[in-house]
Amino acid sequence: MSDVISLTDIRRVFTMGDQQFEALKGVSYNVAAGEFVAIMGASGSGKSTCMNILGCLDRPTSGQYLLDGLDVGTMGPNQLADIRNKKLGFVFQGFNLLARTPAVENVELPLVYAGIHAKERRHKALMAMEQVGLSGKEKNHSSQLSGGQQQRVAIARALVNNPAVILADEPTGNLDSATSEEIMSLFMALNKQGITIIMVTHEHDVAAYAGRQITFKDGKIILDSKNGLTV
Repeated sequence: MSDVISLTDIRRVFTMGDQQFEALKGVSYNVAAGEFVAIMGASGSGKSTCMNILGCLDRPTSGQYLLDGLDVGTMGPNQLADIRNKKLGFVFQGFNLLARTPAVENVELPLVYAGIHAKERRHKALMAMEQVGLSGKEKNHSSQLSGGQQQRVAIARALVNNPAVILADEPTGNLDSATSEEIMSLFMALNKQGITIIMVTHEHDVAAYAGRQITFKDGKIILDSKNGLTV
């Protein structure tokens, strides 16, 4: 199975005044197509910095990042925006839905940015909503949906462009335990369909749904359940 994510010796240094802080200290790992990976670690461990680099929202100071075979480090801002829209689907803790926009139009947003024609946009958005169990909720606004339903809309939006990878940042952080289980069961079902998912979480019970857990500490990977202890 081919690698959809390949990180090689990724370092990220932040400069604050005359001080430098190394958030990532030579991180390397690959994610094969179809994997479900949970990234864990305490606050300040480097997991969020790594997620920002995976999402093409930040650049490494050094090292190489290949996304679906493309060298992200060589790309300019417009190319990165294009890659984010076409290759990545994002799911956030806070759902990030447009409150005054019907659910189906929220799902369509990545297709709008991709320049897809309105009729095809609607068809793809309806299919994505059906995929996450939201048929019949197309015209509902956020205020008419439960937290779990709002997160399903966000997942449908992440799926609609058929991305290479879905990146989920604390996707159950705003949900109660029963709804969290529903959302994680949905992620598992999507993964069984072959969708690659990388999820940041600080909750061990949520991470347990993933087939692989990677733990960060002080800017390094200290545990990868696929390869064993790395320190």
